Amino acid sequence: MVQDKALREGEVTVETPKASDAGLIFIGRIRTPWTSREDTPRQGRHDGPVCRLEIFEPWVPALKGVDFYSNLEVIYWLHRSRRDLVLQSPKDNRSTRGTFSLRSPVRPNPIGTSIVKLVKLEGNIVFVRGLDCLDETPLLDVKPDRCEFSPLAAGKGGGEEGE
Repeated sequence: MVQDKALREGEVTVETPKASDAGLIFIGRIRTPWTSREDTPRQGRHDGPVCRLEIFEPWVPALKGVDFYSNLEVIYWLHRSRRDLVLQSPKDNRSTRGTFSLRSPVRPNPIGTSIVKLVKLEGNIVFVRGLDCLDETPLLDVKPDRCEFSPLAAGKGGGEEGE
């Protein structure tokens, strides 16, 4: 999440190709208590602090029914991550691995996901627990947790409209 240019032993960078626009639209902003990567948890916890998903207009009506679900999948853009590492040494443990074998925020397309616990919905704000990203992270999407579309969840209304 931080544009740190220092490399750990065994890490390898590449020259990133020129970006082509995928047409992504930020639908909101994530508000968390963390302003530095060092303070941000490595994984969110459902008993962690309450964080906010601030949904921008014109996307606010898309929140209708989101409070039916107890868990949501939050998809976000890790805007402060470097994008050029192909080999990484997690936690500086000298065990170099390929980027695609890790959940590191350092990736060619720094998209993050978290399964969060819905606390409440108030207007354009979704209050959740379980995030692990920096304050003001751009929000890409919010979806019901796919587990709630299982056959067991179908009895309470989930899974009626395919994905």
